[in-house]
Amino acid sequence: MRCLKNQFPEAEVHYLTKKRNIDLLKANPYIDKIQLFGDSLSDTIRELKTENYDYIIDLHNNLRSLRVKLGLRAKSYSFNKLNLRKFLLTSFKLNFMPQAHIVDRNLETLSHFHLTNDGKGLEYFIPEEDEFNLSGLPVRFRNGYMVLVLAGTYATKRMPVEKYKNLIGEVDIPFILLGGKSERIMADHILSWETGNVIDFTGKLRINQSASLVKNARLVIANDTGLMHIAAAFHKKILSVWGSTTPELGMYPYLPLDGSKILEVKGLSCRPCSKLGYHECPKKHFRCMNDLPEDQIMDWVKREF
Repeated sequence: MRCLKNQFPEAEVHYLTKKRNIDLLKANPYIDKIQLFGDSLSDTIRELKTENYDYIIDLHNNLRSLRVKLGLRAKSYSFNKLNLRKFLLTSFKLNFMPQAHIVDRNLETLSHFHLTNDGKGLEYFIPEEDEFNLSGLPVRFRNGYMVLVLAGTYATKRMPVEKYKNLIGEVDIPFILLGGKSERIMADHILSWETGNVIDFTGKLRINQSASLVKNARLVIANDTGLMHIAAAFHKKILSVWGSTTPELGMYPYLPLDGSKILEVKGLSCRPCSKLGYHECPKKHFRCMNDLPEDQIMDWVKREF
């Protein structure tokens, strides 16, 4: 959005998304208008027609966006999802994926306009009312803390909390837990260790409040999930943890701060087993997460904090 608006300042840019995503976009200064899908796609298309768009940049490239393109009849450029290559990688472990991040592949949809990557990485904008008031944290947290993102859409993308036990118990660092309601059980397990250096915010904050805590963190450990990308947008040092998915799919942290690290178990014949993840390990052993080296986590935190 930044590259598009800065290189074509005369363009009026609208962004079409679901209602649940509005908090991610409402403070973005490069979007002139946010359009939302209504309950009826036909009604949404009818309303969009009144805008008389010149171009459609389709980053989703699914049946719904196809209906929008057909309905609006404007010149369109669509993101190549490379589903066949993803299928070959996850099903047969044949890697024909390009050596390119999904951000760069998204930018390719604008190649017709000769858009160039400004190299500044991602950005994330937090509305003023959603900025987390750090003065409400205990004093030791105000002097620097580390965020542990427990979230992951699927269980096979979440690092088992036992992997954190030695780290939290042995390192004198304040830790903040982030995630949704689904991660409350994991957070409760960590709190049961009674180490005294953990604050749990799982399921208690809006996405922008969590993003604010990430923005002010010294370090971030995150699974392959949205807050990992938000951490990259704030150029944090990130230890990104990979289980059933792999960085080869192109969605690793984009241009994070130097010192960031990717943690994964290489050499497993079953990995990656999915482009999205599963509710449980298809092989039942969950080695992609269970075999993660805890000493590397400890070493990274001690070196970078």
